[in-house]
Amino acid sequence: MKTIEQLTAEKLLKIKAVKLQPSNPFTWASGWKSPIYCDNRKLMSYPAVRNFIKVEFARIILEKYPHTEAIAGVATGAIAPAALVADTLGLPFVYIRSTPKDHGLENLIEGDLKPKQKVVVIEDLISTGQSSLRAVDAIRRNGSDVLGLLAIFTYNFPVAQENMNKARVELTTLCNYDAVLDEALRTNYIDECELKTLHDWRKDPENWNKINR
Repeated sequence: MKTIEQLTAEKLLKIKAVKLQPSNPFTWASGWKSPIYCDNRKLMSYPAVRNFIKVEFARIILEKYPHTEAIAGVATGAIAPAALVADTLGLPFVYIRSTPKDHGLENLIEGDLKPKQKVVVIEDLISTGQSSLRAVDAIRRNGSDVLGLLAIFTYNFPVAQENMNKARVELTTLCNYDAVLDEALRTNYIDECELKTLHDWRKDPENWNKINR
């Protein structure tokens, strides 16, 4: 029987929400060269996949955080899946901007999040975890309690877990880098040589392109 990580990896690769190009790396917004690119916004165009993600997030919340009183999505990639989860559970929904609006009420939190409410935060992707933790900080400064952080995918960078530990945030993900590589190798998406390249990249993603020029 396949694990949730394996099932999620299978679905993300099938709809090309995750792409692997070891011989033709992508360029991230940070300037890093990367043999992998993850765009979880794409899953919203596939009803069966988005329903799977929604159901699994809802299941985790019911099992781990049964006292949840609100769902918060991190803008922009997690707004849609988080709203679906909130609807499924019949809970209030808010989303957290990366920066406050520059007009009107200058909101950072969009929606009606009340102090002392118990919140689960939903993110689409974890790299270093910094943007997710800024959302967590905004919720805490609102006087609300963050029970946990859920994400669709993580690169499993050690720095991300270090950041979560420092912020005292429990992270749970549906899928991760290793699960994607295992599935990609199993389905012949990549070969053993490309697998080595992908492993090498994660060891030092910032300097990988300099080393491999």
